[in-house]
Amino acid sequence: MDTPSPLSPDDRRHLRRCVDLAAEALAAGDAPFGSVLVDADGRERFADRNRIRGGDSTRHPEFEIARWAAAHLTPEERAVATVYTSGEHCPMCAAAHAWVGLDRIVYASSTPQLIRWQRELGVAPGPVAPLRVTEVAPGIPVVGPDPELSAEVRDLHARTVQGR
Repeated sequence: MDTPSPLSPDDRRHLRRCVDLAAEALAAGDAPFGSVLVDADGRERFADRNRIRGGDSTRHPEFEIARWAAAHLTPEERAVATVYTSGEHCPMCAAAHAWVGLDRIVYASSTPQLIRWQRELGVAPGPVAPLRVTEVAPGIPVVGPDPELSAEVRDLHARTVQGR
C-alpha cells in the first residue's frame, strides 16, 4: 500500500504538467504517461510523453529524459535534477535514471496503483515484472503518489481501455 509523501506546491505544479502530457499522449493514441526534467533551480529542462504506438515499446518519456540528460547535462547537474512523472518509473526507466545519475523522482501515481487499475480494467500484465523504483535503483529518493492527480491518471488509463 502506498503512503503519499508530502508534496510541495512546486512538486504539484510539475506533476500537473506531467498529467497534461499523459493526456496529450492518450489523445495521440499512446499510453497515458508524461514526464518532465527539472533542474536544481526549478526550471523545466526537458519534457516528453509516451510515444510507443509506432511499435517501439521503449519510447517511454522517463527513458527519453535519461537519454536527453546524459547528452545535455553534466554529471553534477544530473545529480541534483528531479524527474516528475505521471506514473512511477517502470524497471527499464528506473535503471536508465540510475545509470545516468539523475536524482529524485516525484510521481503522481505508483506502480501498485497501476497494477490494481489494470487488473480492475481487465488489462493483461505486461512482459516485464512491475518492480518499484526502489527495488531497481534503491539509492534514488522517490516521492509520491499524489492522491488527487492519481485519480486523474486512473481516469486516463480507463479511457485507454474504453477506446478514449
